[in-house]
Parts: sequence; structure tokens; C-alpha cells
Amino acid sequence: MSSILKNRYQSYQEPQKVKAQNLYPFFRNIQSEQAAEVQVEGKNVLMFGSNSYLGLTTHPKVKEAAINAVKKYGSSLSGSRYMNGTSDMHVELENRIAKFLGKEACALYSTGFQVNIGVLPTVAGKGDYLFLDRYNHASIFEGAKLSAAQSVVFRHNNMTSLEQKLSKAPAEAFKFIVVDGIFSMEGNIVDLPGIVALAKKYNAAVMTDCAHAIGVIGENGAGTPNHFGLTDDVDIIGGTLSKSFASLGGFCAADEDTINYLKHTSKSMIFAASITPASIASALAALDIMETDDSHRLKLWDNTHYTLKVMKELGFDTGASETPIVPIFVRDDFKAYKLTKLLFERGVFVNPVVSPGVSPEDSLIRFSIMSTHTHEQIDKAAEILYQAAKEVDLFATA
Repeated sequence: MSSILKNRYQSYQEPQKVKAQNLYPFFRNIQSEQAAEVQVEGKNVLMFGSNSYLGLTTHPKVKEAAINAVKKYGSSLSGSRYMNGTSDMHVELENRIAKFLGKEACALYSTGFQVNIGVLPTVAGKGDYLFLDRYNHASIFEGAKLSAAQSVVFRHNNMTSLEQKLSKAPAEAFKFIVVDGIFSMEGNIVDLPGIVALAKKYNAAVMTDCAHAIGVIGENGAGTPNHFGLTDDVDIIGGTLSKSFASLGGFCAADEDTINYLKHTSKSMIFAASITPASIASALAALDIMETDDSHRLKLWDNTHYTLKVMKELGFDTGASETPIVPIFVRDDFKAYKLTKLLFERGVFVNPVVSPGVSPEDSLIRFSIMSTHTHEQIDKAAEILYQAAKEVDLFATA
């Protein structure tokens, strides 16, 4: 057996260091459906680490749709969309998402990550400029790396910083501003009105990645552009099927000409296997629910307002969060790991966000809300969090 790779990577010991302290919190084995309470490693815990904002992964209509799709289409389409992997369901979902988001057309990708690594290098090339919020999702930065365009990063949600950067780019150059609709760790909404105003002033195109915004904000959860009434001013709306859509996959919606171009030139679509029938059917069923029953989204917001109120009353630093993504800032990697372990031992599942994902002084616990949570579950988790936070001296250093 070749030892080249082993010799190259055996010095990577970061996970082992955390495991040696009995604090490793990743790849936990979940043995039940993704609900408000899950079974992990044989024990029942409250789930506050999921992106199933509307709780539709367990909805009977969504599960039934997936089962029926497998019965009709089988488990896979065994090819790319470009070749043999397009079914009538794929076309239906593209048309319905486009209509839902207020755009002419839509292209489905196999994951949300593939949307950004496919769209950015296809749309922006040599001589062009990409303007990226510092707190954008990693997939946006990976897409920018694959592009021959020059990447320019501006301060988080700071329009003064963005304008300074835009003003320095050549007037004749193609400029493309790409931002999250809701920022996935901080939980705040992008200043889209400010971005659109600057885009018009400097003749730039705009893309919002609404992965965490679909199902959450906008009419029936139609996302950030809809939320601000700026759908016509945003050129591309990207997103994922893995959160409110209760499935797996990604999409981007835009005008017909742009989508036609992407479908025939975007490598992460052309050379990737198609979304499976069960996943497409699940997303269609979830969309049915979002369009006809807004009670899930309204309950999500009731839970969100309640959680933010409780956390602030207990003295936690939740930053600028205004959505179901509630960061509990710890600002110390070891304490974040320790806090996560204590919470899990006491029946609460959360996700630590530590360096290098964020700088050590920005480490946090990502506390995520679903519509299926009860106020009693939120209260219980908050009290456990509060007691554990005192044990790691969080408030002493906050």
C-alpha cells in the first residue's frame, strides 16, 4: 500500500486533539428522523442543531411523496441532468420554484453547494469582479476561487465598505455582488435595499443565496428579495432544497436567457448526477405546503421571537440575530466545545462553530429553531444552556 498520502496527512491531528479531551462534537450518529427531539447514540435529546426550519422533513405528505416517487421512478436516474437524468418531476419543480420566487426560469443542481461553485465561475470570468460579503457561506468563496474573476471582499453588511470597493473597479468592468440572504452563522438578514441601490449606482449584477431564507422570510417564505420587494432588482436567486424544502439539492432562478446559459455551460450541473426522484418529490410536496399553509412559518417566527427574548433575558450574547438562527457567542474554542458536550450530556443537541470556520474570538454555539419546537422545549434547553454556561464561566468573560 502506498504511504504517500499517509505521510502527507498523518501530521494532521486537530480532531484527535479534541477527541483526547473527550470533547469531539462532530459526526454524531443520529438514529431517528430529524425532528424536535431525536435519538443520538442511544439517547433522546432535544434537537436545536437542525436546518429543518419548517419541520417538514417529518411531515406525512412529504414522506408519502418520496415513497411514491421511488415506486414510480426507482431510486435513481443514474445520470446527469444534461444527459439522461431529467424527469418530468425535475421540470415541474424548476417551473414551480421559478414561479414561487418570481423569476422566469430555474435550474436545479444536485446540492446548494454546487449552485455556488457552478454559477460564480460560469457567470464571472477574467476581467470581471466579484464582490463578496465577508460572512458569506463557504460555498460562495469556493465558487469565487474557481472563477477567473477578481474577488473583492467587503465588511459584513457594510454598505460604506461595499461602495468603497465598487468605486475602485473599472467602470466598464462586469461587476457581480454575491451575498447570503440570511447569514448562516450570524442569523441576520442582508441589507438588500442597500446592495440594490449600490448595484444600480455602479451598474452591477446581484445574486442572493437564499439557502436559509427560503421558507423563513418573504411571502409564504419566498426569500429575501421578496421580503424586501426587490425581486426584479436581484438578477439571480440561489438556494438549497436541504432546509425548508426538506430534501436534498440546489437551485438558481433568474431570467430565461441566464438560466439557458447556465444549463449548457455550468460544469457542476452538466457533470454531476441528477437529484434523485425521492428528493425531487419531497421538495415538490414541501413547496405545496409552503404555498398553501403558512402556519408552519408563522409558528417558526413565534418560536424565534420567543427564543431571542429568553436568551437575551438570560444574558446571552446573540449578536445581530433576527431569524431562527440564534448564535450564542462564546468567543473561546475550548469553552464552545465544553459547552456543547455539557449540553449533549444533559439532553440538548447544538452545533459548535469554532476556528478555522470562524476566528477564535467569534466562536459560538449555533442554536437553531424549528416550527415544531414547543415553548416548553425552548425553555428547557435555555435553562440547561444557562446552567452549563455558568459552569464554563461564559458570563465571566463575555
